[in-house]
Order: sequence, then C-alpha cells, then structure tokens
Amino acid sequence: MEYVLTATKTEARAGSYYDRIARLYDLTFKVNGYGRSLDQYFANHPLPVSRGARILDAGCGTGLLTLALLRAIRFPVSITALDLSSTSVAAARKSLYYSPGRKRDVTFTQGNLLCLPFADESLDLVVTAGALEYVPLADGLTELARVIAPGGHLLHLPVHPGLIGVFLEILFRFKSHPPKEVKDKTERHFRIVHQYRFPRREAIGWSKTAILAQKV
Repeated sequence: MEYVLTATKTEARAGSYYDRIARLYDLTFKVNGYGRSLDQYFANHPLPVSRGARILDAGCGTGLLTLALLRAIRFPVSITALDLSSTSVAAARKSLYYSPGRKRDVTFTQGNLLCLPFADESLDLVVTAGALEYVPLADGLTELARVIAPGGHLLHLPVHPGLIGVFLEILFRFKSHPPKEVKDKTERHFRIVHQYRFPRREAIGWSKTAILAQKV
C-alpha cells in the first residue's frame, strides 16, 4: 500500500515519543487488564460488521485493540492496523505473531491519522483509542468520516476527564477533549448509536468511555 506520510510537527513529536516508550505503553495496558475489558465489551456489544468487512484500527499503538478485534470477530475480515510510530507498529506486528488467530486478516502500516492512505468511503468500520487526543478533534473526525462508507461505523474510545485522565495526559503527552465537544463534533458526521461507560471496577473505566456511531 503506497501513501504519502504528511505529519504535522505535533504528530511527528508524538510518533517519536511513542517510538521511545512503546514498551512502557504496552506493559501499562497489559497489566491493567485493558484487553480483558475490551473482550467483555465486545461480548456485550457485538461489532456491526459482516464477513469480509474492511476495518481500520487508527492509531493502533502496540496492537491491543487490534488483537481484541480478532478475538471478537469470528469470521474473516480485513483489518489494517495503522500508527504514526514505527516502533509501535513493529511491537503490534510482534504481538500478533505470538498470538493465536487469523494473522492473514491483519495488515500493518505506518501512517498519519490526518492523512489516511484510503480512498473515500472505502471502509466499513474504524476503531480508534488514544489517537484523536493527539490531533485537532474536528480534523481527526472529518478524516475518519471521509474513509468510512455510508452506513459504516466508528468506534471511538476517548479519554474522559478526571484525575486518571490528567495523569495519562502527562505520561503520554496528549490532551483529552471535553465530552460535549466529542459528542457535538462526532454528530457532525455520524449518528451516535450508543455511549458506554466502562465499569469503575475495571482499570479501563477510570479513563475511558466508548462511543459507537454510524455514518449518515
């Protein structure tokens, strides 16, 4: 797959920073049960995709969400896992290699969320967690909406405000967006299907929510 990588200075710094901390990032989210919480979420909220669906994990990091998708989807699909950090992409590819499942269903690539290497309306589902916090929200959502086909879906796991959110902002050098802004700007392109708050007893619930939206 060929594309032009055109990162802004802010994004380039984010990519370089994640190149340095990819191992810490991966360990942090594995230890806190992030993957198990995603499995439970997908079990209770099956993804709106069918056989052969074209899926993008935008800002895949070290691949935890990508792997959760493979565990949740029981039929062949085509998943592209994309991240600005080459080290994170390499870690995600390695995680898939050591995990059981349909490795042929996943393609890894380095790329920029604000300039995705996909044609207009070419994807059925985009999932993203921890990536839109690094870009202007309106620009990021507009680019994600561009590549999603009419009737397709966006699953966004934004960081919600709070003490843990502030700690993560400092640790991973991003800025979370206010919930009302997330809702309003999502609704410019999508119809919100549901909003989900992860249980407080789960570590993911200290900082994350889930928004499933359908492109109108």
